[in-house]
Amino acid sequence: QVQVEESGGGLVQTGGSLRLSCTASGRSLRSGAVGWFRQYPGSMREFVAALGRNGRTTYNSNIVKGRFTITRDNGENTVYLQMNSLRPEDTAVYYCGVGFRGDSTSYPVSDSSYDYWGQGTQVTVSS
Repeated sequence: QVQVEESGGGLVQTGGSLRLSCTASGRSLRSGAVGWFRQYPGSMREFVAALGRNGRTTYNSNIVKGRFTITRDNGENTVYLQMNSLRPEDTAVYYCGVGFRGDSTSYPVSDSSYDYWGQGTQVTVSS
């Protein structure tokens, strides 16, 4: 059984930075894909960024615009989402999805490509 946990959220001012972490137990993240999504109250999860098994990164260009970077630390079995130049509209709960199917790497923007999810971490950006 794979357990996923997000951390690193918090309150930050506009223009600030946060680094979110996604850790997994039970299986190496090198063998799967990791996707970051965010969700506003009453809305569906929205794709932010993903890192495939093959190392390929995918970003939601409408959101990221060069501000976010997804990376993986194999030694720590952790995937990070570095978020810079944060804006109030980035305020949301951020979720990490992990998947080990072929679809997880082939279709990273769909939350149905991921089988394991954490509880989310709240990011709040004040104006």
